[in-house]
Amino acid sequence: MTNNISEMISSAMERMQKMVDVNTIVGQPVKVGEDVTIIPITKIHIGMGGGGTDFATKSALSASKDPFGGGMGAGVSVDPVAFLVIQGKSVRMLPVAEPASSTVDRIVEQAPELIDKLADFLDSRKAKPEA
Repeated sequence: MTNNISEMISSAMERMQKMVDVNTIVGQPVKVGEDVTIIPITKIHIGMGGGGTDFATKSALSASKDPFGGGMGAGVSVDPVAFLVIQGKSVRMLPVAEPASSTVDRIVEQAPELIDKLADFLDSRKAKPEA
């Protein structure tokens, strides 16, 4: 059974290696105009799972002396993180904002806009002459 599991893991790792390399994380530079180069930066999430069994049934013994049943799966997610912008001798990093993933994140994200609207509303009420 050990050889079969080793083969499954090796096969899965080889296939993931073909999909993901350093050029996936730090992308190829893209020239824009005369002196501007943009380099995309991403992050990668990899998940793997697998399982197997080694058994013979009561009704029929396996013809092989090393029976095995198993499976393996993997998933890869590539998310943009930022862009390096090189202009002349200047280098800037422009982050790509991730969307808010929870209610608290959404509230924090919208807080400045809500405060501005509240301030405008209060200012407009003060500006109205009382009758």
